Amino acid sequence: MFQLTQKEMRFLRFQFETSKEGRGGRRYPPYAFTEQGVAMLSSVLRSKRAVHVNIAIMRAFVRLRELLATHKDLAAKIDVLEKKYEEHDATIKQVFDAIRNLMAPDRRRRRIGFTVRDH
Repeated sequence: MFQLTQKEMRFLRFQFETSKEGRGGRRYPPYAFTEQGVAMLSSVLRSKRAVHVNIAIMRAFVRLRELLATHKDLAAKIDVLEKKYEEHDATIKQVFDAIRNLMAPDRRRRRIGFTVRDH
């Protein structure tokens, strides 16, 4: 079990839109359990209700871990795609730049023929 920091408490308040400080609500950071803390708590509490609540909490931790793993996999796949298309974007940009250069009129062309200079 650990106590949330002030920053975590503000984030929690923001996430759940709880009341502002001074207008009711929590004045001190709440305590939270880690997954291991919940497992240890189950060895102490013996009532049926405590066992059912503990099982529900453990299932929530398992589900949370699954969601985090899914998001990590998805984030990694997105990173790979972004890098792949960034390389393609750079190559495509080079091709279009080359085409534009070929299409642009060259104003620096020299005239064909001889030029007579006065000395």
